[in-house]
Amino acid sequence: MVQLSMQTLSFILICGFAFAGPLRDRILERRNAHEENEYMEDDADAKGPAYLPAEIRVERDVPYGSDDRQKFDVYHIPGKSKNAPVIFMVHGGAWIIGDKTSRAVVENKVSRWVPIGFVFVSANYPMLPQADPLEQAKNVVRAIAKAQEKAPSWGADPAKFILMGHSAGAHLVSLITTDPLISSRVVSTLWLGTVSLDSAALDIVQIMGSKHFGFYDRAFGSDKKYWESVSPFHTLKNKGQPILLVCSSRRKDSCSQANKFALKAKSLGMKASLLKQDLSHRDVNRTLGKDSPYTRAVESFLSSLDETTAKLLNR
Repeated sequence: MVQLSMQTLSFILICGFAFAGPLRDRILERRNAHEENEYMEDDADAKGPAYLPAEIRVERDVPYGSDDRQKFDVYHIPGKSKNAPVIFMVHGGAWIIGDKTSRAVVENKVSRWVPIGFVFVSANYPMLPQADPLEQAKNVVRAIAKAQEKAPSWGADPAKFILMGHSAGAHLVSLITTDPLISSRVVSTLWLGTVSLDSAALDIVQIMGSKHFGFYDRAFGSDKKYWESVSPFHTLKNKGQPILLVCSSRRKDSCSQANKFALKAKSLGMKASLLKQDLSHRDVNRTLGKDSPYTRAVESFLSSLDETTAKLLNR
């Protein structure tokens, strides 16, 4: 057996530690870059027109402002029902990319819920660097108000809106739900409830105070007061509309924040439900609407919000 001197052994260990650090850092950087791309892309592999039942009418680019991004699409079946509930969807994309027409945003949800009597609205909004997340939330509220105004023309009830958002869009609908100052002067009628699909951006202060993806810096900057103003966990100070928090158990940062948020909401007397799913960040969005235990769990929450909604879902 070869005997190594203490000096040789020390040299090998020192070299090993010296190379392990940079190598580990490079591996982590690559992994983080891959994860960051996944969270930024709402669903880059599923672009193009959604495949929908033939009877569904799509009203494209209904304006709620003068900016090209201040538009939403409406999916409904004319004459299907009166006073229909509305699912109002906000796409994700790290507050910088994404679009209301993405198949992952639209296809399965519309195919499942519009034929049974829902109206589905998918909204765009100005994005970074033109509009920061707080301004984005205000734009979403303007879109909701315009959709409520036009709802009767689609056979929908302006008092039966349900907010839904994925990723950055989930942050925005959660922020709107927890901060009444954003919506109180714009929306005349509160929505029934909110479905937050895998946000992982519920406590912005916590995120910015620890290691985080680069897109958070682009979105939230360095002002700690601003962090609090756009952090749903911090703006949650009073009982708000019911919320369902769906989180991917495959991520390290999503369910922990959702659980902390839910506990605080419940302490304020707010109805908050946590739904953990063994799905990727993308699939939490893309697969919702397919016939599955996941979709049925979301529908159970929707049914709890309103009698009309429950009747449609339980036929």
